[in-house]
Amino acid sequence: MDKDRIKGAAQKIKGSIEKTVGKLVGNKKLETEGKIDVAAGNVRKAVSEAKDVVRDAVKDRTK
Repeated sequence: MDKDRIKGAAQKIKGSIEKTVGKLVGNKKLETEGKIDVAAGNVRKAVSEAKDVVRDAVKDRTK
């Protein structure tokens, strides 16, 4: 796992917690921030996976 995947996973966990706590206490702002963090974590993970695909394609191409 690279740094981006770890950061993305951590951001998703943080966002899930924020979203759940926000929903439980009726804090829409916290709930929304949690949803944003979950989405950002998903994006970070997708970018990391795309980097891996490109890196692998370049390695295969240079062989």
